[in-house]
Amino acid sequence: MIQPDGLAAPRRYWAYATVALAVILAVMDGAVANVALPTIAREFGTTPALSIWIVNAYQLAVVASLLPLASLGEIYGYRRIYMGGLLVFTLASLACALSPTLAALTVARVAQGFGAAGVMSVNIALVRYIFPRARLARAIGMNAMFAALAATIGPTFASAVLGVASWPWLFSINVPFGLLALGIGSFSLPDSDRAAHRFDIVSALLTAVTFATVITAIDSVAHGAAWPVVAGQVLVVGVAGFWASVRQLSLPSPLLPIDLLRIPVFALSIATSVCSFASQMIAFVALPFHMQTVLGVAPSMVGFLLVPWPLAVGVFAPISGRLVERYPAGLLGGCGLLLLAVGLVLVANLPPHPGFLDVAWRMVLCGSGFGLFQTPNNRTLIGAAPRARSGGASGMLGTARLMGQSIGAALVAVLLSHFPADGTLLSLYMGAGFAAVAAAVSTLRVATGTRPAAA
Repeated sequence: MIQPDGLAAPRRYWAYATVALAVILAVMDGAVANVALPTIAREFGTTPALSIWIVNAYQLAVVASLLPLASLGEIYGYRRIYMGGLLVFTLASLACALSPTLAALTVARVAQGFGAAGVMSVNIALVRYIFPRARLARAIGMNAMFAALAATIGPTFASAVLGVASWPWLFSINVPFGLLALGIGSFSLPDSDRAAHRFDIVSALLTAVTFATVITAIDSVAHGAAWPVVAGQVLVVGVAGFWASVRQLSLPSPLLPIDLLRIPVFALSIATSVCSFASQMIAFVALPFHMQTVLGVAPSMVGFLLVPWPLAVGVFAPISGRLVERYPAGLLGGCGLLLLAVGLVLVANLPPHPGFLDVAWRMVLCGSGFGLFQTPNNRTLIGAAPRARSGGASGMLGTARLMGQSIGAALVAVLLSHFPADGTLLSLYMGAGFAAVAAAVSTLRVATGTRPAAA
């Protein structure tokens, strides 16, 4: 029988240990792959442009499969999709470590992306079944904290491993931890409600094509692809997206959750997510260039100066999980995103050759603002959906994050291409603008109310 309001201790903590471990593995895997790109390109004797497909293949697999896997979770149970995704991710990590060529590694990264999508698509939906409703916000805050800490230590961990071992070890390290998470999850993860509808294969294909082509089109624009190529991609997005949207209108539980977007607070939370993650990604992509080319910071110091941001997110995310139990999520998110906007403006106005403290307190301001926003927003988004539609809500949350990040990275590339001298400065101001828009959208939720949907 399904637990009506969370699991009892100690099973609750074992189940959450599985979720936390998988989150750490997925986040760190993205960070270490980025750091390892130059080493992998050099060993395989390929160009940097081709090696980037190690990252792109993973991202495309994730964004194409998030919503279909979330729908499968509603039908067959979030536990099955989560465990299956974790198993695929673990086996694919081993395949990455054993890859003899760049092509083999790219294929293994696609499989790894599908596995990661299985984890990410139902991650928050599972948390909703693990914890009592009264403690859901705190659990989501802890999730954000673990993700932030993994993002913080990921690059440092990758650099340390590459200093003493070859790049395959960066992927093989996932195997024992993945097996550990599978072992714990096998006896601790909860069952969930099951939807009565069948899996819609046509909608799954249409949404996969739509979102994967959106990411590809954004990347094409960022790298100055020929206009017929971009026009063709836009046409594919328009046709597939329109067909998918029309198809969903007649379905009681659509794979592309248009039904949830009719809930005002849910739609506003999705818009807030897209804008906020675009703002954060703009900053993360632009800051290394800005620090080196404009501020004269040594390359070896850049990563060190960026660390206070994710650390602050890790500290403030669980704090905001407690605050949202007392204050409106829209107000907390608005205040946090306003802090992020102010922080980015202050970063853009750093003095020449700044000291560590000059940069650190601005990074803390940005990170604390993002941490203050993230947990209330995620809690509101998941809570606005009926319990049986938690998978669709969780999938949309992951899709919004990836779309925002892709848009942010593409905009920085465009600005750096067209404004070589001032591109990084303009990017930081644009990031502040996205954060300000997100703050305004978040505040609109106060008027709509944020009471969770009925279970």
